[in-house]
Amino acid sequence: MGDYSITSRLDFETYIAEAFSVTGEHPWDRYPSHQVFQHTGNKKWFALTMDIPKKNLEIADDGTISVVNLKCDTRLIGSFRMEPGIYPAWHMNKAHWITVALDGSVGDEKLKFLLDMSYELTKK
Repeated sequence: MGDYSITSRLDFETYIAEAFSVTGEHPWDRYPSHQVFQHTGNKKWFALTMDIPKKNLEIADDGTISVVNLKCDTRLIGSFRMEPGIYPAWHMNKAHWITVALDGSVGDEKLKFLLDMSYELTKK
């Protein structure tokens, strides 16, 4: 796999394709920026990348932000959500999912850890 930062949305999506041999799908015509990554066998989602208004995450700014929704161990969600760049899941079950900013506020190793956890939690 490439030796590059995955903190931008494009690089994160490229990393998913290389690490898990899947490509994203655009299931909603109304939301062309939303891309779903799912297991090839069971079709369960493990990542959803999208560009959303910052206000959806209660960020005081009028712009948009690239994010990914990832499934998270319920025992860890509370502590992760106290970290910069990690939010309660936007438009997903907040008891099982988190939203992670793809703006550089969360580092590569943490992103890879969270992505791997989401992949493992959804593979059954």
